[in-house]
Amino acid sequence: MSAVRARIAAAAQAAGRDAAGINLVAVSKTHPFEAVTAALAAGQLVFGENRVQEAAQKFPGLRTAHPAMRLHIIGGLQTNKARDAVRIADVIETLDRPKLADAIADAIQREGRAPQLLVQVNVGDEPQKAGIPTAEADAFITACQARFGAELAGLMCIPPAEGDPAPHFTWLAACAARHGLGILSMGMSGDFETAITHGATHVRVGTAIFGARG
Repeated sequence: MSAVRARIAAAAQAAGRDAAGINLVAVSKTHPFEAVTAALAAGQLVFGENRVQEAAQKFPGLRTAHPAMRLHIIGGLQTNKARDAVRIADVIETLDRPKLADAIADAIQREGRAPQLLVQVNVGDEPQKAGIPTAEADAFITACQARFGAELAGLMCIPPAEGDPAPHFTWLAACAARHGLGILSMGMSGDFETAITHGATHVRVGTAIFGARG
C-alpha cells in the first residue's frame, strides 16, 4: 500500500499536480475479506468491486467499524443488479447504456439513496468491452446529466490492453471537460502513472496492492 502511494505521489509531482487530489481505489475484487481488513488497517478507505454479489458479502459488516469507507462498483452492471448496487455502493462507475440508466433511476427512487455515478466510455471502441461507444458518449452524458443532476459526477474508462493508453486518457479528459465533470477514473496497476499525467482523479489499483487475483 505504501509503495503504491509513493508511486502516486511521485507521478503527481512529475505532472505538477497535488497528490491529495488523486484518490486511490483499492480493487479488492476476488480477494478475501481478510485482504480488505488488512488494507483498512493500513489506512485505505476506498475500495472497488466488480460484482455486486461479492461486494454485498464483504462490505456491509465493515461499515459500522469504518463509517468513512467508500465502495465503488467498477465492473459491468446488469440491470437486474442495479437496485442492489444502489443499496450498497457509494459510487457506480459503470453507467454505460440507456437501459441501465433507467434501472438505476428506478432503484434510486425505490431505495431513497443516490450513489455518485460515472459514465463508462469504451475509449477504444472495442466490441468485447463494456462502455458507451465514443461516438455516442456526448449525447449519453448530456442525457444522464439532465436525468441525474449532480450525481453524474465524472467519467471512467479502461483503455485497450495493447498500445499506448495516453491518447485514450487524453480523449476522456477532454470529454469530461466539455461536460464540466470533475471526476476522471482512469488508470490501473500497469498504467496509473500515465493516467495521473493526463488528469486522473481516481486510479483503480488491485494487483500492485493485493497481488495476483485469487
